Amino acid sequence: MQFITRDEKQKLEEKLKQLEARRPEITTRIAEARALGDLKENAEYHAARDEQGMNEAEIRRLSEKLKNAQVADDIEVPEDMVFLGAVVKLRDSDDGEEELYKLVGESTGTFDLDSDEIEVTVSSPMGEALLKARVGETIKVDLPRGTKRYEIVEIV
Repeated sequence: MQFITRDEKQKLEEKLKQLEARRPEITTRIAEARALGDLKENAEYHAARDEQGMNEAEIRRLSEKLKNAQVADDIEVPEDMVFLGAVVKLRDSDDGEEELYKLVGESTGTFDLDSDEIEVTVSSPMGEALLKARVGETIKVDLPRGTKRYEIVEIV
């Protein structure tokens, strides 16, 4: 089971609806390409069939993900515990620098350089260390360039 926020669930459902709405369009493209004749050398037909296959695979992936996901907002969590959707202020134990991190179930794929917080997924090393940690604790994160330690200052 994977935990996601209510917002992430809504985005996944919207994406699924968009993909499902494309089915008739892709079917029409296949029919039009088939009408052109010889299917062996019909690039439009093969491209449309490939697109149909990728679209259907993504529909299955998102449907499965939604079926197995639990909205974290519905779970009761102590106020001082980091959980999905939390924005956490961390202090680097080495240099004392403080930064905000947001724990998400799935990356949005958008990197807003103007944002005050850094998104980390629960499956990342930082996310795994943060999940269920409490304010005041020091977490250890195994990163490619070595181990870093952060103190959890507060949940914003």
